[in-house]
Amino acid sequence: MSEEPNGRLHLPSLSIRGLRGIGELDIPRLGRVTLLAGKNGVGKTTVIEAVRVYASRGRERVLSALLNRHEEFAPAIDEDDNRTFVFDPAALFHGRDVPPNSCIEIGPGDGSSDGNLRIEAVVANAEQAARMESQCRGTPPLVMEISFANRKQTIPWFFLHYIRYTGFADDREELPPELNCRSLGPGLPNNNEVSELWDEVALTDDEDRAVQALNLVLDGKVDRVTMIGDRQRVPNDYGRRVVVKFRDRDRPMPLRSLGDGAARLFGVALALASSRNGFLVIDEAENGIHHSVHEAFWRMVLRTAEENDIQVFAATHSFDCVRGFARATVDSPDCEGVLVRLEREDERTRAVVYSESALETAAEQGIEVR
Repeated sequence: MSEEPNGRLHLPSLSIRGLRGIGELDIPRLGRVTLLAGKNGVGKTTVIEAVRVYASRGRERVLSALLNRHEEFAPAIDEDDNRTFVFDPAALFHGRDVPPNSCIEIGPGDGSSDGNLRIEAVVANAEQAARMESQCRGTPPLVMEISFANRKQTIPWFFLHYIRYTGFADDREELPPELNCRSLGPGLPNNNEVSELWDEVALTDDEDRAVQALNLVLDGKVDRVTMIGDRQRVPNDYGRRVVVKFRDRDRPMPLRSLGDGAARLFGVALALASSRNGFLVIDEAENGIHHSVHEAFWRMVLRTAEENDIQVFAATHSFDCVRGFARATVDSPDCEGVLVRLEREDERTRAVVYSESALETAAEQGIEVR
């Protein structure tokens, strides 16, 4: 396993400024697979979210999903004098206090701003302020400027109502294309998400990998997997769902009846298959997975990430997960796995990157690295 950053990675290092609970964070080295460990509230999930925002080049769809997940809403009055709620962009910025020119910056920590994404709160001009006020009274006199690779896009402060703010079209340059990025966790993927992922891998080698992932927790007894049901749910119907055929049973069984571990591993395998040439982010990677399976799970992730040119970011607060990752990484010389422990120091978040030798020690002696 090389100690040098892999030049083929979309993010060989990572710098975050001003995003949610992270005032400043620099991770000098990332791997093909990077596992983030640390205590609750130290910022692991925010790093995962930063990668999603960076991959999207700051598109509103991802910002909205982030705010929706955290139930970050602000009251407002619409043009019909009705009380409503909109996403609160202030929750994106560190400290939630957003004076003009507050800025979020995410990108490689290489000292250059060329590859960084910037999201900045700036004072709206008179025309922009009038447009926003006509649709949503009480709107702060701010807009958000999103810039990447010398392209800039301006969106209303309460951008949940963007479609109605047609006048902002003149302020919207085309942002660079997004990088492929799949997101899992902290809960299990629902049937609709699994269905979409399955359609991308059916009758390919990746379908076989998904079956192999299930066999990690089902003792190698799985023969085949498929989706049944209709996309359009009707009364008394459960929509599309995964069923599993065992070698020693005549009738298939629903995947959900086999436990959270089976559903989790299957979802990760499908997400890896659909994340080629991009990112996969996994929050609370240990959820549902028995401690005895962690090493085999990480071997699968490391191998598939290398084969499919995926950069994986995962977060955990389970030592069993960390130990399994360490053992799998030490035994996978062709794929660089990096363990990063996050620590809080006042307003600054510090990253401790574990070397290969430290990972070997953790794997052999069980040193606590959370």
